[in-house]
Order: sequence, then C-alpha cells, then structure tokens
Amino acid sequence: MDQKLPTLYDQQVPPPRRLSVIFRQLSARDEASISIGEIRDALGDRSFAALLLLFAALNLLPLPIGSTLILGPPMVLVALQMALGYEAPWLPRWLTSRGISTQRFGKAAKRLIPLLEWLERFVRPRSWPFAPGTADRPIGLIALVMAIAVTLPIPLGNWLPSLSVAVIGLALGERDGLCLAAGCGIAVVALAIIGAVVGAGTVLAGMVFG
Repeated sequence: MDQKLPTLYDQQVPPPRRLSVIFRQLSARDEASISIGEIRDALGDRSFAALLLLFAALNLLPLPIGSTLILGPPMVLVALQMALGYEAPWLPRWLTSRGISTQRFGKAAKRLIPLLEWLERFVRPRSWPFAPGTADRPIGLIALVMAIAVTLPIPLGNWLPSLSVAVIGLALGERDGLCLAAGCGIAVVALAIIGAVVGAGTVLAGMVFG
C-alpha cells in the first residue's frame, strides 16, 4: 500500500513570534545597548505591517524626553514608503545603528509588554475592507500623519499617535477590519487632542505677547 505523502495542511508551521515575546527576549540580553537594527532583525518579518508595529511600540516606551527624535523618524520613513507605493520597506544604516541601553529598554519594555499582549489576544482576521494589494497606500497615509505627530514637540503628544499606529500595524498584519477601525478612531482622538493643545498654546501666546 502506498504511503500518503504529507501535505502542507498536515505540516505544523510555527506561527510568527509576537512582538511582546521579542521585547521580553531582547530585554534579557547581556549587551550594554541594543540598536534599532538589532530589534528589527529580531522581528524577522520585514513587512510594512511588522515595522509599523515595531517602531510604534518603541515610541510607546516610557523613554526620556527627546527619544522620539531617534525613534520617530523610522516610523515616518516606513509610513512614507507605504504611502508612496513602495513594494518593500527600506531603512538607512544611520537609523538602524542608533540604539538605547539594554537596561533602560528592559525597564521600559516591562511596562509595555502587558499592553502588547492584550492587543495580540484581541486581533484576528475579520471584516477587512480592502481588496488584496490595495491597503498599503491609504493605511500608509494615516500612519504617516500619526508618525509626523509623534515627532512634534508637544508634551505627552506622542503616546496616542504611537498607539494608533501600533493598532493599525496589528490590523494590517492580521487583516483585522475592526482593529483597523479602532486604530483610526484613536488617530482621530489624537489629532483632536493635539489640535486642542496647539490651539490653547496659540491663545496663551497671544495673551502673553499680544
């Protein structure tokens, strides 16, 4: 009797590692510092969705003031490439060589990992509104606006935009329409808050210097 050859459906293909798992492993490293390139390489998947999620998550870390000047530009670059219709993401070496101390990264990651784990449990393929191959440009435009907002010198103004991009990155990776809607909703709230802060600052400046 002929033996049945295994099919692709019979083979157990391990799922991609979650970002929360990668962050936990990276925070346990012995090296003095960790670069953006090393974090990207640990992720393995170089898709736009994976890199959006990665850089958004890095901007969610409670790092010192000014860290967004290092961690914000990669997210802007990835989102811009998506909006322009690039087929694959590219990052320059001067960005991938930048890094932070492993100790600081580990302390910050401990606060972020529970949020990532909660988001990862929620997301799954459902209600995706885009036809195959048509999602990158519109999602890239939304992510680009949020990424630019992250780099603006607004007190506490980077957290909600970063969260929005993280949720949108998860949605794109899993083709989750509900998660995408949630990410866009967070983006609207973030823009409203930023607009209110900028408006209040303009009024205050007018009162002081007018």
